[in-house]
Amino acid sequence: MSRTTIPARMSAWQWTGTGRPLVRNEVPVPTPQRDEVLVRVRAAGMCHSDVGELDEPSWVENITRNPLTLGHEIAGEVVAVGPDARDVRTGDRVGVFPMGRTVPGYGRDGGYAAFTLAPSEDLVPLPEHLSFDLAALGTDAGMTSHHAVVEVAGVGPGHRVGIIGLGGLGQVGARIAVLRGAEVHGADISPDALALGERLGLASVVDSADGLVGMDLDVVVDFAGFGTTTAAAVGAIRTGGTIVMVGLGAVSTTLNTADVIHRKAHIHGSSGGTRNDIVRVYDYLAAGEIVPTVEHLAFDQVPLGIDRLRAGTVTGRLVVLMDDETAAAARTQED
Repeated sequence: MSRTTIPARMSAWQWTGTGRPLVRNEVPVPTPQRDEVLVRVRAAGMCHSDVGELDEPSWVENITRNPLTLGHEIAGEVVAVGPDARDVRTGDRVGVFPMGRTVPGYGRDGGYAAFTLAPSEDLVPLPEHLSFDLAALGTDAGMTSHHAVVEVAGVGPGHRVGIIGLGGLGQVGARIAVLRGAEVHGADISPDALALGERLGLASVVDSADGLVGMDLDVVVDFAGFGTTTAAAVGAIRTGGTIVMVGLGAVSTTLNTADVIHRKAHIHGSSGGTRNDIVRVYDYLAAGEIVPTVEHLAFDQVPLGIDRLRAGTVTGRLVVLMDDETAAAARTQED
């Protein structure tokens, strides 16, 4: 049995204001209070919303402190427990619900550090065989995709579904739709999309959202959100069909009002999800039914990951593996 010695300080990648690059600061390792727990971060997923926090002034209203450690897709091990924490023990393997009582990377310090605090109620236990990297991306990319496809769109057996954008979220959403018994058609401009679609079990893949037009689909989930993609979704649904908007590739879209009206389109927005969405995705991931495309980065490469997200050159999900950084900050002793 091992015990982690918790150091006094650690490195953290921090936001210090809009338009400024991430800064690597040495910060104190926090101590859990009341019902908080201290999580040794083993993996932290990277998300395009990190770029929004850094680049877009409108994101400031969601940020409660400066400086702030970014990173809201977190998985790791509990190493210390506050006096009022319940149903959690040191050594537990957990993911952190990113939309809980306090939001990591926004309302409190997040996961781009060796350790982070979380309320015990926001922890999601990891299935025995689930790796930390998949657990990290499951907290947000998995949660958001599952919520859009299952809870908002209501996809089920026999539905004909279009998925626009087969990136980090779209590939998970498409696979979930397949697992739910739907006939799924993907749209993505990537030259690798056809091969990806075959691995996901899709019925077809077209090279643009326009390729779905006229297919009379029951549901289209737009994980790209580039304006023209949502307009194409209106042309892709059957009369009375559903469109779910998830992606924020553009902040506005122009829809043909007549098409929306005559098709009796049901248009919904979807953002985030629930703790139960994470639980369901963890089950899929642990069973090997969802196998997302993942690229691993080291702690030192977090700024590189931000640059790649900003440039749009990421095809799957980037996940920072924290083992090297954590090992430098803490040593493990045998009891």
